[in-house]
Amino acid sequence: MIYDTKIAIIVRNDLQPWQKLNITAFLMSGICATQDIVGEPYKDKDGKKYSPMSKQPILIFAANREEIREVFNKIQNKEIEMSIYTEELFSMSCDEDIRAKIATSKTEELNIVGIGMRGKRNYVDRILKNLKLHS
Repeated sequence: MIYDTKIAIIVRNDLQPWQKLNITAFLMSGICATQDIVGEPYKDKDGKKYSPMSKQPILIFAANREEIREVFNKIQNKEIEMSIYTEELFSMSCDEDIRAKIATSKTEELNIVGIGMRGKRNYVDRILKNLKLHS
């Protein structure tokens, strides 16, 4: 199925594997919370129910420090829903503290290590044109 929107996660490629996975999970929770992308719950033959998931695929890309900043800057001019993860958040665990920390930084000062986005397919494709899928 072809969707008119695309969901993508971009993680900085110089991070530890656990950090990349952690970032991906947090960013998708932000996208799911603000978008109508979650389907119906799943149920197996025995009637056991399982939580619903995204109705559309999620692509994961890797980027270096400069590429992730370039993506972040490009998104500012598009109609794209975005969630961010900054490097400082690895040392924080309280959501209120995390929001407060981000609130103390100007947009250009944010040390972005991950971006989650959902937007019109053509917008997202153009923004991610030179990035490679994470491997």
